[in-house]
Amino acid sequence: MNFHGILVPLVTPFKNDQSLDVDTLKELTNTFIDKGVTGLVVCGTTGEYYALNEAERETVLKTVVEVAKGRVTLITGINDLSTEGAVNRANQAKDLGYEGLMLSPPPYSLPDQAGLIAHYETVAAATDLPIIMYNFPARIGIEIEYDTVVYLAKNPNIVAIKESSGDFSRALRLLQTPFEKFEVICGCDDQPIDFFFWGAKSWIAGAGNVFPEEQVAMFNAAQTGDWDKARQIMRDIYPAIHSMESGNYNQKAKLGCLKGEINVGSVRLPLSDLSEEEKAEFLAFFNKSL
Repeated sequence: MNFHGILVPLVTPFKNDQSLDVDTLKELTNTFIDKGVTGLVVCGTTGEYYALNEAERETVLKTVVEVAKGRVTLITGINDLSTEGAVNRANQAKDLGYEGLMLSPPPYSLPDQAGLIAHYETVAAATDLPIIMYNFPARIGIEIEYDTVVYLAKNPNIVAIKESSGDFSRALRLLQTPFEKFEVICGCDDQPIDFFFWGAKSWIAGAGNVFPEEQVAMFNAAQTGDWDKARQIMRDIYPAIHSMESGNYNQKAKLGCLKGEINVGSVRLPLSDLSEEEKAEFLAFFNKSL
């Protein structure tokens, strides 16, 4: 599984009646591939996986596979409230043709680190697909602690961690740890150049729904050591990214999809939509109007 480069956690398009918009999902998938991304992460946080029923989830997963299989790396989020549920989702991903999995700690239950280790080891033992751990304590409620990462990194089925804590001191410690066959992926949309400078080779970015082409160019510039170009691209897109990171992230990822050119609908409950004033303020970053 190649996950070096820009991987976009796809938004899930909805129609005005909040039903799935499969045609737009196909269009979106093709568009991101045309922009040069390495891979797509389906049914992740930005894809509102928690708001999909099981039939919808399967439709989304199958649709992306039909369009993208063999063209880019395909990863799916398998988060669930239980370990058994995550195992079932891992098996579903394998059956549908996905190449990798992304898995956070189970939300709400607040397991200790021993329970967390058992959670990941159980899922890893149930599948031969590579697993990317997902550290996002602001959403999950607990952190995958450093020593836990070091321990789980020895499992051959666990290949990376998406680091979304926002704490770059922690990220830097991970990036300087001499792991074998295990990588640290940027999961903070306002820190990619810092990650790339210290050797990260991947960025899973919800803002990739808005700026895929720019993010690919930034990654390529960093890989060739053209830090001036990388910084300039970041300067150009930072105002919108800062706005996204400041609140209503999913809403803005959908509103700004491909800089507002593709209508993917609004978010589902329990998220609320942006006000008309908030929409206009965000679209102004792209010189768009409602």
